[in-house]
Amino acid sequence: MTLGSQIAWDDTVLPFQLDASDVRGRVARLDGVLNRVLEQHDYPDQIEALVAEMALLTALIGQTLKLRWKLSLQVRGSGPARLIATDYYAPQSEGEIGRIRGYASFDETRLDPSKPPFEMIGQGYFAILIDQGQGTTPYQGITPIAGGSLSACAETYFAQSEQLPTRFELSFGKSTLPGKDEAWRAGGVMLQHMPKASPFAKGEEATGEEGVLTAADLLDEDEGENWNRANILLNTVDSLELIGPVVPPTDLLVRLFHEERPRVYDAQAVKFGCSCSSDRVRQSLSIYSAKDIAHMTTPEGIVTADCQFCGAHYQFDPKTLGFEATEKPDDSEE
Repeated sequence: MTLGSQIAWDDTVLPFQLDASDVRGRVARLDGVLNRVLEQHDYPDQIEALVAEMALLTALIGQTLKLRWKLSLQVRGSGPARLIATDYYAPQSEGEIGRIRGYASFDETRLDPSKPPFEMIGQGYFAILIDQGQGTTPYQGITPIAGGSLSACAETYFAQSEQLPTRFELSFGKSTLPGKDEAWRAGGVMLQHMPKASPFAKGEEATGEEGVLTAADLLDEDEGENWNRANILLNTVDSLELIGPVVPPTDLLVRLFHEERPRVYDAQAVKFGCSCSSDRVRQSLSIYSAKDIAHMTTPEGIVTADCQFCGAHYQFDPKTLGFEATEKPDDSEE
């Protein structure tokens, strides 16, 4: 495989369909995007792993939705990993690229390096939020933290909230390519049974952990057979096949699912990107009074704000902030 073909698949999501199984899916490869997300903060290893898994899930899920603006994934827990948050911004025009960002809040003093990253979340919830932009009401679906991984939580969300049998197989970690520094790579496959006409599950009881629906609760016998066959084939995938860069996603699909008649569509690129700006920060501060703004003002006479996602630093004249602002903002402020 040439370096050019390797680069061609980095930071892309490839849609596909298995015509013989009535299953659709995505193959994602992240490297530069993931490094940009993680290099914004000096995270401990366990937190990096959680952010990496969330970013990969975000890339896969964001590409499956008819999204006009933003998809957000959030995990909030009682453990030392208090918050893991990622966003996917859909392309706003033809030729534009989807953008991904991520952030984590954690208590480093409570982290236990001997335990898996997922156990650092504790009890809590996994949420998917879909915001289609101005003039729409955001949608939010929540499922409990369960199943042993963030991908299992996402599978539960789709079964419970969307009644769509869904499977994720992910791999992520630091790797070193010949002649290059150590860097993060991630790859994964998402399978999803095609939606049925009826929105209701066939079963009367949910059989999953915490009393939630599973794929088995949603499919009849024939559908279940097709779904199980696709999952058995996916079980044979190797971690290095998922993350690449040696095996292109197209070759991977043929290797795994050639009897299921895989059909691929155009790959979609993704990149690191943030939506923060001085105008957005100023708007967020518009709810405060002059007295509140005074409490935020530094001894140097400025109000500062830092973006948690990209690290951008903003400085403002306090007289231009809040709903009692006495001066118009200076466009030169950053």
